[in-house]
Amino acid sequence: MELSDVVCGSDDVVAREVAGEAVLLNLSSGTYFGLNDTGSMFWQLIDEDSASLADICDAIEEEYDVDRADVERDVIALAEELIEHGLIMVEDEED
Repeated sequence: MELSDVVCGSDDVVAREVAGEAVLLNLSSGTYFGLNDTGSMFWQLIDEDSASLADICDAIEEEYDVDRADVERDVIALAEELIEHGLIMVEDEED
């Protein structure tokens, strides 16, 4: 994955906030996934529209006092995990 990749939530995913954290459910697979506050921020940024991983990193870096390299590594790792579980997808460049 690259920071320039644009991601969006999968159509089969329902998300709810529970105690300040997001819980995602893939309706087609039955997979559910809990996100901490930073992961929840990731989800909020792509929930209604798509966003690049770089834009997500920018927002997290602005909100929290964290090292940019750590943010980039963690955002890419989370994106890869969410893709693996069918919860998000990378948009095609022509979209």
